[in-house]
Amino acid sequence: MVNLNKILPRVLPFAIYILFLGLSDFLSPLLESVGIDSKWIYAIKIILVIALLIYFYRNYNELSVKPLVKDLCVGALAGLLVFLLWILPYPAWAILGGDVSGLNPNKNSDGIELILWLSVRICGAALIVPVMEELFWRSFVMRWIDNKEFQSLSPKNISFYALIVSSCLFGLEHQLWLAGLFAGVIYGLLYKIYKNLWVPIFAHAVTNGILGLWVMTTGNWQYW
Repeated sequence: MVNLNKILPRVLPFAIYILFLGLSDFLSPLLESVGIDSKWIYAIKIILVIALLIYFYRNYNELSVKPLVKDLCVGALAGLLVFLLWILPYPAWAILGGDVSGLNPNKNSDGIELILWLSVRICGAALIVPVMEELFWRSFVMRWIDNKEFQSLSPKNISFYALIVSSCLFGLEHQLWLAGLFAGVIYGLLYKIYKNLWVPIFAHAVTNGILGLWVMTTGNWQYW
């Protein structure tokens, strides 16, 4: 029997995030019609995800275990590795939907508005998304594949089958699906080896944080 009290706190924040991605073509003209730039859709969905994470926080017992500093250092190096893998020149077959231009905020805003949006974007990517996604993909999905009572399964006992399947699904969530697959395997191994969700969360945060800074300084908006 499905225990929604255990599953919902890990699924709903992720589901809301993905729903906003799927509805972006509908929401963009809706916001524009009331004078709000469509780029603020990101801020809206991040605020909703934050609200859900705070609401469900008591359910995240896996976040109550403090990580070791040395393990976080390994996570940081792993996060840097994922960033380097992410910006490799991938062939067309490794990109879902073909090349995209991405959202260039410089086109429609400047000054304080631009600084505010960039701050929200990089904080959301580096601080909120890693918590949301690791709770869903690593703590829930990867363990659930092996055991429907996923909370009873120690990360060290996660099978390599669950690691690969969950990593493949994680890859398909991203346009750069092959880079996403590599990232999923690395984050999953961190969880399995160090048995602490904060380690892949930290690695994920390092990846997204460095990627965000790189995008802003190089203008490679297609990665956003």
